[in-house]
This record gives sequence, C-alpha cells and structure tokens, in this order.
Amino acid sequence: MNLTPQIIAAGCGAAPSRAALFAPFMQLACDHYQISTPLDVAAFLAQTGHESQRLLYTRELWGPTPAQRTYEPPSQKASDLGNTQVGDGERFCGRGLIQVTGRRNYTLAAVGLDLDLLNHPELLEQPEHAAMSAGWFWFNNKLSALANAGDFVTLTRRINGGTTGLADRNALYDAAKKALGVGA
Repeated sequence: MNLTPQIIAAGCGAAPSRAALFAPFMQLACDHYQISTPLDVAAFLAQTGHESQRLLYTRELWGPTPAQRTYEPPSQKASDLGNTQVGDGERFCGRGLIQVTGRRNYTLAAVGLDLDLLNHPELLEQPEHAAMSAGWFWFNNKLSALANAGDFVTLTRRINGGTTGLADRNALYDAAKKALGVGA
C-alpha cells in the first residue's frame, strides 16, 4: 500500500509537514513489518497518531508526574517495565511513535531494530527509528490480527494498558479508514 503524506496526515491527524517528514519511514515500517491490509494500516496510523500526539512527539513528556514516578524501582510498575536501576524511569521513558517504555522493552527493541538503545535510548526519537520501533512493536505484539479482526478496543489496551484516549483513537481510526477508502 502506498502511504502518501495526505493519507498519513488524515490517519494520524498530523500537520502536512509532519506527515511528509514521517511518510517514507511509516511506509518502510509498514512494508518491513507486514502492516498491509487497509484495516491494519488504518489502525496503525490511528494508534501512532494518538500516541505521538499527531506525530509531534517521539519522546514522552517528562515531569515526572506521579504516574511517571512509579517507573522507578522499587515499584511494581518499575518491575513490570524491567527498570532495575535508579534513573531507569526517565532514561527508558516512552519513545518512538508508540512510546516504547521501560528497560525490558528497550532491550527487546535494541535486538529487533539492531540499535544500541541501552546506551543511546534517544535514537528512538529520530523519525526513522520512531516509525520503525512502532512497526516493530506492532509486529511483536501481534496487533495486525486484532486490527484485521476490527478489535480496536483490545488493540488499544495492548498499546496503552487501558483505553486512555479511546474517543480520539476512534476518530483517527475513522479518518484513516476514510483516507484509505475503507467503509466505516
């Protein structure tokens, strides 16, 4: 499927300039990770658009907020994320278009993307790696099956851990389907 900047702008809710910047990398990620059916691509665009706030951010905004403080050991959340050292919460904060988070996910992504993410987590902030990490996450979490089945709520839970922003994600999903010529 040919992802034009116009399709990406519609599906991600992004400004044309951001869509144009990310278009070749989103295409590469979809091709490499077999995100190919219209429903799959629509869901991928909607979820990445929401998670990155319309392709504006490739790094989690850090306060730290009370929730972000739980990324630090010795909390259960830190353990779930594989964060074992003081400072891991901020060091391995969400990055990429789907916000890869935690030492464990960075370790897995480093292998999958052949990048030194443990020493250079900021690599996921670059547009190419931000898009490829989203494709890698999508593929490794078998999200295409959920997207193709139309199970957008379960797909959202796999990405977000809940349904935060579901209304916005659904609006982007509808816009992506329309841009791809898929019936709503």
